[in-house]
Amino acid sequence: MSSMAIPHSTTAAHKSLARRVSALLYRRSTLALLLLLTPPLLWFGVVYLGSLLTLIAQSFYTFDDFTMQVTPEWTLANYRALLDAANLDIVLRTVSMALAVSAMSALLAFPLAYYMARYAKGSEKAFFYVAVMLPMWASYLVKVYAWTVLLAKGGISWWLIEKLGLTPAYEWMLTLPGIGGSTLSTSNFGRFWVFVYTWLPFMILPIQAALERIPDNLLAASSDLGARPWQTFVHIVLPMAVPGVVAGSIFTFSLTLGDYIIPQLIGPSGFYIGNMVYSMQGSIGNMPMAAAFTVVPIVLIGVYLTLAKRTGAFDAL
Repeated sequence: MSSMAIPHSTTAAHKSLARRVSALLYRRSTLALLLLLTPPLLWFGVVYLGSLLTLIAQSFYTFDDFTMQVTPEWTLANYRALLDAANLDIVLRTVSMALAVSAMSALLAFPLAYYMARYAKGSEKAFFYVAVMLPMWASYLVKVYAWTVLLAKGGISWWLIEKLGLTPAYEWMLTLPGIGGSTLSTSNFGRFWVFVYTWLPFMILPIQAALERIPDNLLAASSDLGARPWQTFVHIVLPMAVPGVVAGSIFTFSLTLGDYIIPQLIGPSGFYIGNMVYSMQGSIGNMPMAAAFTVVPIVLIGVYLTLAKRTGAFDAL
């Protein structure tokens, strides 16, 4: 009989302890929140911020070109080197591409996002969601390699240009300054479109979310007050969609800044920030210079996020 009573009393004790702990956490919500957030905050603080601060610290280290060794002697030489003509050209090339990709992604994403938010219903909206997100499920590297085939001279893009009789215009375009290359796959123009294709879903979804938040009665009131459709769009829809556009551009801008695979596989030779970091760290072993290049997108994205926050972009994420 005593052997049967022990498990029962143990179970009761466990239940009593659980009730006391539950009551304590209920009365002290701050303690419950602290226990809940401590593990992820430790991970974020130690692993992410720790590695980031270590990287930034290494950008002040000294790299000996003769011995190929990194020494913890603090210097600003790496940041001064960023202002050299060649390195500054890499930064400006990357930033200009990121801005152009963000602008074109917004132009292409807005009509589709508007239709998804205002007109698509039920299964049709589900179809559009799947169609937008499906490319994101495929391997990033496979998609980029597929575009090298599509843009090559024997690819479908060349075939379509020939069928449409656009070969003279195509060849003339490739001679324009800044385009460069004998085919789309070796030109900045082709690289630009691969960037746009790759990051476009990240622009569509935030814009669609922002447009869905526009109340229908607001649009109806605008119509009742005599506003034409284009006036409603310009004065109501577009301003309220701006946070979604900015939120999408956070993704397209930052992802283009740090990417090194597309510049490596598509377009003419020429470094971007991502390529430069990879080359400095992997091929040369100049970790301080690679870290200095890494600080550039960190600063740019930090400034961009600060400006984006003022537009309410985070509410559209």
